[in-house]
Parts: sequence; C-alpha cells; structure tokens
Amino acid sequence: MYCNMRKLVLAISVVGFSNMASAQENASNPLAAVNNTDLRWKYTSIGGLYRYDLFVDGAYMLMPELKLKYELHYNINDLTGTRQQDFEKIVIKPIYFPYQTLIGESWAMKAAVGMDLIVEFGNQGKAIGVGADQIGPFTGLAFSNRQTGLVLIPLVQHFLSFNGPTDVNTTAARVIALQPFGDGYWVKADVIVPYDWENHKWPVTAEMQVGKNINNRVAIYADGLVGIGGDRPYDAGVGFGLRLKY
Repeated sequence: MYCNMRKLVLAISVVGFSNMASAQENASNPLAAVNNTDLRWKYTSIGGLYRYDLFVDGAYMLMPELKLKYELHYNINDLTGTRQQDFEKIVIKPIYFPYQTLIGESWAMKAAVGMDLIVEFGNQGKAIGVGADQIGPFTGLAFSNRQTGLVLIPLVQHFLSFNGPTDVNTTAARVIALQPFGDGYWVKADVIVPYDWENHKWPVTAEMQVGKNINNRVAIYADGLVGIGGDRPYDAGVGFGLRLKY
C-alpha cells in the first residue's frame, strides 16, 4: 500500500508539473508545450550585402504529447548584386514528447523527438533559399529548474535534401538557455554549431534574445545575431518579433 501511495504521489507531482509548465513555458523554447503565432523580422549582413527575412513562426499543441510548429518565410536581399524578393520556404515540424520526469527537488526533464519538413519555393537563383527540399530529424532534452525558471536545452539535428539541385547533408548541435525574470521579461541564448558534410564547413551562429510578456496574450522581443568563424553565413544581424499567445 505504501508503494502504491508513493507512485500515486509521484504521478500527481509529474502531472502537476506538466500543467504548471504548460502555463508558464516560454514559446522561445522550441520544446515548450504552448500555442502561439509569432510575426518576425530579421536583418543579416555579410560583406556589405544584406538579407531581410520576414516570416510567420507558430506552434499548436495537437495533443499534450504532440506539438506542430510551422514557418513561412519571405526574403528580400541584394546578395546577387541587385535587389531580389520572393518566398523562400515553408517549414512543418511535428514534435513528440515521449517522456518527462522530475530530477530531485529542483529540476524536471522532458525528452523530445521530431522532424523538420522544409519545402522551398525554387527561388535559389535570387539567392533565396539553398535550392533543396529537406528533412531534418532531431532529438533533444529540456531541463527546467522549478525554482528559478531556467531552461537548458541541448538538441542534435541532421538535415538531408530529397529534392532540388543542391545536395544538403548537415549535422547541427544546438544549445539553448532561457531565463525568465520579473515583470514578464526573459533572456535567451541560442548557439548552433553545424557541420556541412558536403562542403566541409562550420557555419556557426549565435543569437541573444531579450523579450517581455505584455500580458497573457501578447509578447514582444528583440534578437541580436552574430556569425562565428570563417565559414559564418552572415557577419551580424538584428531581429524583432511580436508574439500572439492563445
């Protein structure tokens, strides 16, 4: 009877944490169990050339264990020497959460597996997109501190092309740290370290985000971006986002 009661208490604790996390998780965490639609703008530059990325970035919880993320990107750039603009790609990303547990009194862990389906609009001649439709299976963990709200997320993802003139074969390690503060503020650091097996390059990037929850339905945030190393995809950039939560 003692064992049964202990299991019941543990189950209630895990469910209670899950409900609390769903209410408090930040959508800037890609493994958060939330519904949102973000309207985003990013500017990056390299060698004096620019690129604007205007996109919708959202997510919807189909079930407590299954999340669907979606993106639609529109680009403006002068990377070919003249101004170009057109749609870049659609991204559909199902994410399944097979397991979560408590770790001690302070931490909880949630596992995730998923896959990006990336379909481009065929505008690589305008320097928009890489010229390949891709799949990108991934796995990751989210470690959440229940006292401080700190979330640490290591992810590994592999991208493979299945259609288009460009061969893509890239493995990326990613680490995200997200810390909320009082009055609805948060800070996020996001480092992506990919290895391009086709071209033997390391196009490493890092991002810092500062945001604020205006209320339970609306949030705003700003991004600072930097490319790292000789293979960087851009020198630096900035971004802004408006988040609608529901």
